[in-house]
Amino acid sequence: MKLIVRALVIALALTGSIASFHISAKAEQTSARATVAKTSAMPVPMCPPDDPNGCGIMGAGR
Repeated sequence: MKLIVRALVIALALTGSIASFHISAKAEQTSARATVAKTSAMPVPMCPPDDPNGCGIMGAGR
């Protein structure tokens, strides 16, 4: 039972070290390139704000 636990701990430590190496290597690659601004999660209205019938929202029920 001790052997199984030790083998599992070694496997997890090895996997973690390999994953952290890949993450740090990827971070070095991306830091050399220009960063692009992320788009907002909020929807951007495409209708004119001063025209109530601009998108046909106000006149839909009439």
